[in-house]
Parts: sequence; structure tokens; C-alpha cells
Amino acid sequence: MGDSKKILVVDDEPDMVTWLMTIFEDNGYDTISAENGIEAFDKAKSEQPDLITLDISMDQESGLKALRNLQESEETSNIPIIIVTGVSVDLKRFIERNKKLKFPEAFLEKPIDKDELLDTVAKLID
Repeated sequence: MGDSKKILVVDDEPDMVTWLMTIFEDNGYDTISAENGIEAFDKAKSEQPDLITLDISMDQESGLKALRNLQESEETSNIPIIIVTGVSVDLKRFIERNKKLKFPEAFLEKPIDKDELLDTVAKLID
């Protein structure tokens, strides 16, 4: 179980944010949230979470731009990132091939399997 490790949940769907935060909090993690890539980057810098779950399809700033910003900033480059998306496998291939992006620590497709999510989080930060 988490020992008050902090997870930043980034998604523009309120139901998904609530679902993810509830799962994490029920398993001993602290949570904060952001609804777009700009807010995610600001919160990652100020809050220094232990892990970030990041949606890709969001208004204002896409998850891909946020991923690049998080990876390129010295303040946030060491924070593990789990991509949580409903976007297809083509996106996964795009990220793998993109020279400007480092592939995130994990890539989970929606609908998310709760046990797989928790196992992945535990491997990365517990």
C-alpha cells in the first residue's frame, strides 16, 4: 500500500478523475488533479507528485504536449508518468517513434483495469 505517496491525476473527464482519485485514495495514496496539460505542468512543478496519470485527449493542451513539457523540465523529468487514454494503439506507436518524447513508464488503455492500474502504480512508486 502507498505510504501517502502523492499522485497527480490529469484528465478532462470529471467522472474519470473521480474514479481514479477514489481508487488511489482507497489504497492509501494522496491525490491531486488537473483537467488539462497546462494545469498538469503547473501542479507537477508546485506539488512534486510521486506519479502522474495523464490522459492524452484534452482541451486547452493535449497530453502529448504536457508529456513533452514534463519530460523536458528539470523540475518534473524524474516523475513517473502513466498514460491513461481511450486513444488507440496508433498513439502508442506514435509515441514510441517520436524522437522528442521518451516513452512513459506505463501506457494503459481505457477502460482501465483497476488491478492492473494499482499493480503498475505500486511497481513505480512503492
